[in-house]
Order: sequence, then C-alpha cells, then structure tokens
Amino acid sequence: MTAASDRFVGHALGVSWHDLGPSAQRAARNFLHDSLAVGIAGRNAALADEAFHAATGWSGQGGTGLVLGRPGARLTAPHAAFANGYQIHAQEYDCVHEPAVAHPMASVLAVLLAEASRAPVSGADFLAGIVAGVDIVASLGVAVKSPLKFFRPATAGVFGSIGGLCRMRQLTPEVSRNALGYGLAFASGTMQAHVEGKPALAIQVAAAARSAIEAADLARLGFEGSHGSIDGPFGYLSLFEDEVDLEPVLADLGKRHRIEELSWKPFPTGRAAHGAIIALRSLMERRGVTADNLRSFTYRAPPLIHRLVGRRPFAGMSVAYARLCFAWLGAVVLTRGTIDLADFTPERLSDPALLALAERIMVEVDDNGDPAAFVPAVGTAVLTNGTVVSDSVSRQFGSPEWPLSREEHLAKAERCLSFGGLGHAHRGLVDLIERFDELDDVVLALAAVIE
Repeated sequence: MTAASDRFVGHALGVSWHDLGPSAQRAARNFLHDSLAVGIAGRNAALADEAFHAATGWSGQGGTGLVLGRPGARLTAPHAAFANGYQIHAQEYDCVHEPAVAHPMASVLAVLLAEASRAPVSGADFLAGIVAGVDIVASLGVAVKSPLKFFRPATAGVFGSIGGLCRMRQLTPEVSRNALGYGLAFASGTMQAHVEGKPALAIQVAAAARSAIEAADLARLGFEGSHGSIDGPFGYLSLFEDEVDLEPVLADLGKRHRIEELSWKPFPTGRAAHGAIIALRSLMERRGVTADNLRSFTYRAPPLIHRLVGRRPFAGMSVAYARLCFAWLGAVVLTRGTIDLADFTPERLSDPALLALAERIMVEVDDNGDPAAFVPAVGTAVLTNGTVVSDSVSRQFGSPEWPLSREEHLAKAERCLSFGGLGHAHRGLVDLIERFDELDDVVLALAAVIE
C-alpha cells in the first residue's frame, strides 16, 4: 500500500496553476491578498515587535527574507517565516478551513514568502504552492473524526507548508518525501495555549513555519526522512489525532481543491465567535436589542463553540484571551455594533462597564455530536421587559456558503493595511494580486508595492 506521504507528495508536485479552474484560481488570489493584508496589520499586533526582535536575534546578519509591514527588514529564511507566521495569525484575523479546524494560510504563506526571498519564484509557481499546501493542511484536518486535541494550524500546518514549498520549488519526489519526514520530527503545538488564551498560539504557528523551512533544507542536503510521516505507526495521525478516516480524503486529492473551501474572517476574533456576533448584531438591528435593555444573551451552539470561545472574561485578561472570549466580544459589539482591530486595548480589556455587560452573555452547549461543527446555532436575548427574541445561525459569514462580497473583501484588506501603517499601498496591492500569476519574481514585485 502506498504511504500517505507519497500520495500527498504526488498530488502537491502535480498541481499546475494553469490547469486549475477559475473558482480555484479566484480563491487563491483572494486568500493570498487577504493573508498578506492580515500579516501587514499583524506588525502592530500584541507582542509582534517582541517576536520580530527575537527572530532578528536568532537570524543575525545577511538574511534576504522580507517581513510584512516592516519595510527594509530582512531576516534569514527560517526566521522570516517565523516572524510572518506570527504576524499573520496573532490577531485571529487569518482565513480558516472550518471543517479542518485549521488556519492553512498562516504557515503556508509565511513559508513560501521566506523561500521565495532566497531566489526568484514565478507567480504561477507561488500560487500553485499555495493551493498544494492548503490541500495538505485541510486534508489532514477533515480526515479526523474526533475532537481537536493538538493545535492543528501548527501541527498540520508544518506538513502543508512543506508540501507547498516543494511544489513551488519543484523539488523531486524523494526530497519532498524526506522533507515531510522532518516535518514529523519538528511537529508540535498543543491546545493548552488556546485554553489559557496565551500568545503561544501564534508562536506555535510561527514555529511550524520556521520548521518547514528547516525540514526542506535538511532534505535538500540529503537527509533521509521517515516515509511513514503521516500514517506510520508513530506518524502524525497516530500521535496527534484519535479517530481518523484518511483514505476518502486521499482519494479526493486532485478532484477538489481545499482553497475553495476557506472562509474569510470578517472579525479579528476566534472563528467560533463569529456566528454569535452575527446573531447578536441581527437582534440589535431587527429586534432593537441594546446594552441597556438586555437582561441576558445566550448562544446555544455545538460543543466546539463553547470549547473555543465559551470562556469567562476577567479584568486584565490578555489580548489573546479576549479574542477567544465571546462574552467580552459580545459586550463590545453591543456598545459599538461591531468589533475591529483597534478594540483590543488595555483600557478596554479592563473596562468595568464592558466586563459587567459581558456577565450577561454566555455560550451554551447543544446536543450536536459533530466535533468540528460551527453551526447550526441559536442566539437568544432576554430583555429587561421580559421579551424573548432569537436568531438562528445556519451558516457562517465569510464561509463559501456566505462569502464576503468583493467590496467587503477589499474593505477588510484596506483596513488591515491602514492598521499596519501601509494604507497607501492598498490600490497597488489590489492591482498586483490580479496579475500575480504573470510575475517572474514575486518577492521583488511585492516589495516594490508594500515597501
């Protein structure tokens, strides 16, 4: 029986940009654009300067890897991947593959940018690498039938990033398989940081990106890696997941491209909070719910939602914790009508009025047996006059079933660039994305626009 690593390698190396359908190509452009913009905004994320400082110290001199939102900064490839991986994920604004419970682009884009900074890469090869990498990350996630145990954006992200790099550089099957073997050697990332709301979440993504570069470098130097890296008795799936049905997912390779299944994040929060935010906003707009007349709001949803964003707020909580706390996020929405990048200030995180309002908001578990389900869910508000109003959520805003419009996509990108201090580059980046597949050197062209 052919090892799963061989099947993933065969698929990744066979991805051709020019053979992809229009919808896959559009999705690749959209989420490249979205992720670049989010990464630029991430240069002003909490602890982003500290992460960059650490990466600079590790890197030393002589690097060529650009860092998003930091014009002129150059780090060695592993450390540029680390810095960009942190910035893309640190604000919980990067796109997500909901069925896989993974953020593929945070690590995949960080790795491809770092590798492409070493020597010229064409736009067509770069985009093909993105598609291949996302296919691997998402496939590893959707094959799992048990609850999330490790932090999949990092643990699956390292394999997808390696696959994307191998496709972009058109490495041999043997080298690519060996690189995946070192992906297993380096794979890490637990959910404990998520439970505690610690910045280690984004650091785990950053480390996966750095490790992907290192794994590919070792393989190119002739290091032989484990061939059972994915499905061996001590491979990735055996160690990091419980219940797995891999064969149907492998059989789907080439028949669908998971890039088309990605969801935008309309808000810079844990994705699990988005349905609740939309339900609350709907009740505010349609039923007149306000901070003053609300007695309680309950979001009854699948177990994953409570697990990810059902935590309780407290004064002095970290930014990372707050982004994963729907009670506090809901309080901000009740007072502002939305939530955005500038809301996560120390003053707001400890605002007594917001914390008091958040005590009226909760997440409740329903009887859904799907460990990866985000919907269906119901938001119910009880008003001070005794009125009870509800809103049902059957799809997530930003998902393939309810995508951002072109205008909404561009507005998010522009907000991100402005938050990162590069608002002037918005129109140039939009234009570059539309001709990205025609570029001979993607990093040279990108630097000309954002630096």
